[in-house]
Amino acid sequence: MIGGTLGRYFAKRFFKTIAAVFFGVFGLIYAIDLVEMLRRSGDTPGATGPLMAWLSFLHTPIIAEQALPFAVLFGAMISFLNLSRKLELVVARAAGVSAWQFISPPLLVVVALGVFMVTAYNPMSTAMKREADRIEDRLFGGGASDVGGMWIRQKSVDGEAVVHADGRDESGTSLNHVQVFNFDENGGFLERVDAQGATLRDGYWRLKDANVVTPGFDTLATPSYLLATSLTKAEVAQAFVAPETVSFWTLPALAAQTDRAGLNATGYRLRFQELLALPVTLAAMVLVAACFSLRFFRMGGVQKMVSGGVAAGFVLYVATKLVNDLGSAGFVSVPVAGWSPAVAGCLFGAYVLLHQEDG
Repeated sequence: MIGGTLGRYFAKRFFKTIAAVFFGVFGLIYAIDLVEMLRRSGDTPGATGPLMAWLSFLHTPIIAEQALPFAVLFGAMISFLNLSRKLELVVARAAGVSAWQFISPPLLVVVALGVFMVTAYNPMSTAMKREADRIEDRLFGGGASDVGGMWIRQKSVDGEAVVHADGRDESGTSLNHVQVFNFDENGGFLERVDAQGATLRDGYWRLKDANVVTPGFDTLATPSYLLATSLTKAEVAQAFVAPETVSFWTLPALAAQTDRAGLNATGYRLRFQELLALPVTLAAMVLVAACFSLRFFRMGGVQKMVSGGVAAGFVLYVATKLVNDLGSAGFVSVPVAGWSPAVAGCLFGAYVLLHQEDG
């Protein structure tokens, strides 16, 4: 086994490099967001420079969290290349230390880092994002809006209904530009209702300025349309909470509550599995970086090694997004969607290293 002193040295060097890359990305994201917030504020009353700087700081952690795997990938490659350039890896190999032994300390570092990010950093970043949203609603108003709109699937005494809205207010119980697709108890389509807005009352939605389109009949215009629902205001408000803005510790309870409301909780469950798999994902990034960074520095070909590592990390990222989309759509199970990219990355890195180091 690698000695304690050498192992701590490798771990310390590796952690410093990872931290430098991550905080560099953090600063870049903050600068870009600050410029955008200053542009957006314009002549808005109360939107002072210090407040915009604070708002950008609240935005940054949750965005930087998504860039962590790439920070680990690039930081690992830089660390291994520096050790090779200074011949430290060469000396370690000459002393009988295998590649697996000096990779072990970085792996332990990223696993511990992943646990910290999931259990401590993620709850902090999501809380900061919610505070940022609250400040933005107070400053700019206009309610919330999402690209592609928002969807709710509900069950009631009248059957099932799918509700689509272009936007909502801060509470989530008043919707803008609403479409409702009504189905009977057997799943047969009944009618479509287009309305300018909808407000949730006790036991029903009140749609205003509605047009009711029923197959085989003329379109019926009505100033008010009532749609039965079993949803409460709290359940509707949480239906519009993006999984990425929910704390790791809150996700299981929120998913269970969403299920009880008859809404789709796949996004919350998938996010929970992704966070559970984060330490394994970071370990996969270290193994992938090692595949392209352990070659003797003076043999040349550094540009090709770095390009290969970047390409491998990009492919792993695309594969992760693709599998997550399949999981969100229900084509693969949530645990498979959350864990398979990380496991596949670890297996790929281990296979290549076995081929390189052990023939």
